[in-house]
Amino acid sequence: MATHSSAPARGAALLADPLLNKGTAFDPRERAELGLDGLLPPATETLDEQADRAYEAFLGYDKPLNRHIYLRQLQDTNEVLFYGLLTRHLEEMLPVVYTPTVGEACRRFSEIYRRPRGLFLTYENRHRFREILRNRPGGEVDVIVVTDGQRILGLGDQGVGGMGIPIGKLSLYTAIGGIHPARTLPILLDVGTDNEDLLGGEHYLGRRQHRVTGAEYDEMIEAFVSAVEAELPGTLLQWEDFATAHARPILSRYQDRLLTFNDDIQGTAAVALGALSTATQIAGAHLTDHRIVVLGAGSAAIGVADMIRTALLEEGLSEQEAADRFWFVDIDGLLVRSRDDLTPEQRVYARDDAEVRQWGAGTPDLARVVGEAKPTVLIGLSTAHGAFTEEIVRGMADTVDRPVILPLSNPTSHSEADPAYLARWTDGRALVATGSPFPPLKLGGREVPVAQANNVYVFPAVGLAVTACRATRVTDRMMVAAARAVGDYAVRAGHDDVTPLLPPLADMRDAAREIALAVARTAVEDGVAPEATEADLRTAISTAQWTPRYASAAAPG
Repeated sequence: MATHSSAPARGAALLADPLLNKGTAFDPRERAELGLDGLLPPATETLDEQADRAYEAFLGYDKPLNRHIYLRQLQDTNEVLFYGLLTRHLEEMLPVVYTPTVGEACRRFSEIYRRPRGLFLTYENRHRFREILRNRPGGEVDVIVVTDGQRILGLGDQGVGGMGIPIGKLSLYTAIGGIHPARTLPILLDVGTDNEDLLGGEHYLGRRQHRVTGAEYDEMIEAFVSAVEAELPGTLLQWEDFATAHARPILSRYQDRLLTFNDDIQGTAAVALGALSTATQIAGAHLTDHRIVVLGAGSAAIGVADMIRTALLEEGLSEQEAADRFWFVDIDGLLVRSRDDLTPEQRVYARDDAEVRQWGAGTPDLARVVGEAKPTVLIGLSTAHGAFTEEIVRGMADTVDRPVILPLSNPTSHSEADPAYLARWTDGRALVATGSPFPPLKLGGREVPVAQANNVYVFPAVGLAVTACRATRVTDRMMVAAARAVGDYAVRAGHDDVTPLLPPLADMRDAAREIALAVARTAVEDGVAPEATEADLRTAISTAQWTPRYASAAAPG
């Protein structure tokens, strides 16, 4: 993105500005008026014609990473065309722009680096963050996505390469939520990296020191937050891919101070609750009927449980009754109260040792917990590939008619189970959503799509909602409202006796408006947004959702 001055760009400078460049869509009059004669091929194309040509070029690349690079270069050249192409082929391009391909793009960030986008804030510059924020492209900002690159997808510490995540995430805020691309800002907090391969790499572009930790790390986060408060008050700040040790404390520290949320904790949780909400309706059950076993006890897994627990409280359960619906298993087995390695957030879900002793000797593993707890829901956020074994799944299916199984780890290589196996082991009875894309299942002679529990169902709609309703905080109830709206939309979109647990990705721009409405209504109810009627909110959401189309030469941008 280029900085926009009061004087309109002309000639080569206009073509170099991706937010104003229309390429071959400039008509003869515009070319004459804007000093573009001779700088473009003579043909004049519409946006649709450009998108068709760009799509053919996209298909000309065989490898997903090369397709990703092509789309990033297109975004750096002509943002309207990039988003026009992406919105037309959203379902096909989502895995290329974001997970799983973005993981490889982060891993090879320094190799494939072409052009700067967003801001890189280093530890050494922490006292100058306000000044550096003023160097941002454009002016006002609706959404910031920030990462420190420590826990990128299932790939771990990618250092400066983590910048690929905020860039990819914000492109989906725009493509689906309709946040204007000029009003988005990706930020990478470079506190170093503990990835020795990166530190020793010849071309690594980040800070070549080990990660800042402890009080110094906290000081940098505070410096960043203070700078955002001062320079961009009211901007939605999304924390992304922070390590478990930092993610929850940062969220707890700032969620009542800023308009902010953590997508790994709250976004993942809302999508999981949305899928569970759909599954519960399909099974003809109630949310309070479920017994839930969770494999993995990191910030994302605890976030999922916290979100479901909030929904259970809304359904009338007490705090203890809601917590008692969960059994957590991590690498050391079942979380029980006698363990001294649990965080306060994990301890909420620790089981009573006396209960577990009745199961026999030893610390129960996943198979034992599933056998004893007889869950109706099995959730995986462990990155343990294949952890949901045939024995475990068949055992679960023996005790529940419609088992809900959510292997949510990504990328695909870290998924706890392949949906095709889950269907086979349960005779097609399992209700499944995965964290990464999988091919459709063949059930009863027909193809059934596999719902992908991608956070894209929630975060763009949250961004659209808070922008439209002018919210000052993101509350837990707003995220639960998003989740319930996702489930309701999926049920309405189901057809031919097939209801995927999440809405069709191709419908996401439409779904985002409905989800945003639910979030905005709840923001008003919670007193964190100005009073407004539902009709007011619908109008504000429709007005706020940007659509990729070219402006006339008289009013570029």
